[in-house]
Amino acid sequence: MPLTGRAALLAALGSIPVGLLDPGWTGILAVNGPLALACACDYALAAPVRRLGLARSGDTSARLGESADVTLTVTNPSARLLRARLRDAWPPSSWQSGTEVEASRHRLTVPAGERRRATTRLRPTRRGDRQADRVTIRSYGPLGLFARQGSHQVPWTVRVLPPFTSRKHLPSKLARLRELDGRTSVLTRGEGTEFDSLREYVPGDDTRSIDWRATARQTTVAVRTWRPERDRHIVLVLDTGRTSAGRVGDVPRLDASMDAALLLAALASRAGDRVDLLAYDRRVRALVQGRAAADVLPSLVNAMATLEPELIETDARSLTATALRTAPRRSLIVLLTSLDTAPIEEGLLPVLPQLTQRHTVLLASVADPHIARMAASRGNSEAVYEAAAAAQAQAERHRTAEQLRRHGVTVVDATPDDLAPALADAYLALKAAGRL
Repeated sequence: MPLTGRAALLAALGSIPVGLLDPGWTGILAVNGPLALACACDYALAAPVRRLGLARSGDTSARLGESADVTLTVTNPSARLLRARLRDAWPPSSWQSGTEVEASRHRLTVPAGERRRATTRLRPTRRGDRQADRVTIRSYGPLGLFARQGSHQVPWTVRVLPPFTSRKHLPSKLARLRELDGRTSVLTRGEGTEFDSLREYVPGDDTRSIDWRATARQTTVAVRTWRPERDRHIVLVLDTGRTSAGRVGDVPRLDASMDAALLLAALASRAGDRVDLLAYDRRVRALVQGRAAADVLPSLVNAMATLEPELIETDARSLTATALRTAPRRSLIVLLTSLDTAPIEEGLLPVLPQLTQRHTVLLASVADPHIARMAASRGNSEAVYEAAAAAQAQAERHRTAEQLRRHGVTVVDATPDDLAPALADAYLALKAAGRL
């Protein structure tokens, strides 16, 4: 039997979720029948939320510091107009502080049987994968008095890649590489060089480069030119242990090391060398091997995106064994790790001969620019004590670096801004010296 009058009104009101009623409305509805009826009708005319269709599209990756747009398509299959407020929830690190509310909330009006799009612009503040949380929709009636509310899970992942800020140094390093290749200057012969071409002798050339057979066949003196050998093997070893978690300036040491590794990888791949990546602490965190030159940089960036420092001590013996397995033939091993005295003396030095007797080893470390500022500070007793502590810390790093050099290791110790170009210069110096 159909309900009429007061019974119908109470039935309509009873179907409204209590959580959507403002506490102040309870007394009003009890004494104001017309208002109660209007509210019940408003709720009844609101488009249902559970039947909505939601789908995502848009960016799946972005560099740290850049924005990514993710579009949410809302389909309204019901016969009622959808008037909605929508919240597209993502992890807090998906936006800069204070911008989440504005970026994640949208207003939508979707006619019956149609679809509309809402775009959420992410600006992540950390590397790694950012996964979408639930989408919460509040559907209002025509009077805006009551609303239906529900949530949907609409999966989507945006991978936040390293920013590669050192890319700006690549043109100058490539120009230096072209000089080493003999295109704009002439090299003398070294262990890691190969014959390039013949040209006419000019005063100042090394007489050891004269090709007497070619000279005998022509009227001018001919000299040989040399260029660094190509197709050398380079293994970038990222230490992801506890020392990589320390922050220098605004970024962890690991991030500065990754930026330097990316510049070196871009340069070496353009030089015709093969580049592999090993990230390790007590187990392999990332391994990239056997990529073609065009795929090296994208593969490294993608592998580094999810790397995070592990708060454990790096097992230097196991790291060395893994690096040796990764490079069975003579290679350039680039260790991006800390120059702190204890980890080097207790961990790396005892096993270093295993690397240096088979490979060329280059160690790169991130120096703290604040230490240099402390060492130069003066003016009061506190500043003098700080300067003394900084000088002691610098002296320890220098002693550690000298120990490594005595074992045949090339050491690069530079601040985060200078590490990438300094490491690239060290690679080019090894090329020029014929040590690769």
